[in-house]
Amino acid sequence: MTYPLIVLPFVVVTVLVTLATRKRPRFRERMASSGLLALVLVGLTLVFDNLMIAVDLFTYPAEHLSGLRLGLAPIEDFAYPLCAAFLVPAVFTLLSPHTSPKDAA
Repeated sequence: MTYPLIVLPFVVVTVLVTLATRKRPRFRERMASSGLLALVLVGLTLVFDNLMIAVDLFTYPAEHLSGLRLGLAPIEDFAYPLCAAFLVPAVFTLLSPHTSPKDAA
């Protein structure tokens, strides 16, 4: 099995759960925050994955990768922080009580 196939279910679940929250109050604000968080997490992943691969803490078999890399880090490694940045707030939103702006007033 290749890493892109391993990542695919996580991406699909993240997209579906995030889209399920689009009718909830403050969706735009939460997604904007998630986007900012995603940028930070991708930046940290870029730096630290490259460092860990450079000092040989781990390696990836080339036949299981897509071939796309950012520095030494395979592109597949960036799916996990992106999923986390959007999935966690989306799940929190879905598990929070559903109140409309009228109810809050």
